[in-house]
Amino acid sequence: MLARPERHRCIECGLPFGAAGFHLHYGRLEEGPAYWCDRGVLCSPQCSMAHHRKRAAEGSLPDKPARDPFEER
Repeated sequence: MLARPERHRCIECGLPFGAAGFHLHYGRLEEGPAYWCDRGVLCSPQCSMAHHRKRAAEGSLPDKPARDPFEER
C-alpha cells in the first residue's frame, strides 16, 4: 500500500504537521500550526526565523500577512 503524502510539512525542515516537536497554536492539534507564511507552514520558532532570514536575503519578504493555510478558501 502506498504511504499517504502529508499535505502540510514544515517548508524549512520537512517535519510533518502534528509530529512530535511541531509547535501548535495553543498547543492543540485542532488549532493548527503556530507558524506559517505565504509559502506554507513552519514547525518552530527556529524554522520561522531561518525562513525569514532566507527570504530577507532573497529580497522576497511578503508585503502583507499570509492567509491561514487551514482556512477554507
